[in-house]
Amino acid sequence: METAAESAGSAAAGATRQAGRPMRQVRRLRLVGASGAVPRARDFTRQALQDWGWLPAATADQRAAAEDVLLVVSELVTNACLHASGPEELRIGATAKVLRLEIVDLGSGSPSPRTPHRAGRPGGHGMFIVQRLCLDWGVVRNPEGPGKTVWAELAAPN
Repeated sequence: METAAESAGSAAAGATRQAGRPMRQVRRLRLVGASGAVPRARDFTRQALQDWGWLPAATADQRAAAEDVLLVVSELVTNACLHASGPEELRIGATAKVLRLEIVDLGSGSPSPRTPHRAGRPGGHGMFIVQRLCLDWGVVRNPEGPGKTVWAELAAPN
């Protein structure tokens, strides 16, 4: 699986597949032109986590896993707002072991952690946070036109 790499036509291109296996549960939220995209995406994700049994969390590890998911959603949507004229869609897919987040946008740039990472500087920490919290993440270009999907996978809580 590509780490922070671009590829067209990869199995990573849709929330309906993860590592060649279909996702058991998938949710989609259209964000085209939405005001308050970040809080809307967090609320939508929080509801999915509740519906899928991640929340309310029974243990500290489960609570931390859910908080990580919400933070990663916030960072990816914020990144699309700042650098790609806003997100088009949020997709969330889940298997028993992995939760996959995808943000679709029409931007041409590729997100990457700022190097060197300087913790004391304001701004520029979003993709560093994503890289640290996720099992894997990457970018898939839309082979049929402009835009891309930025995806991230996090481990399901035990």
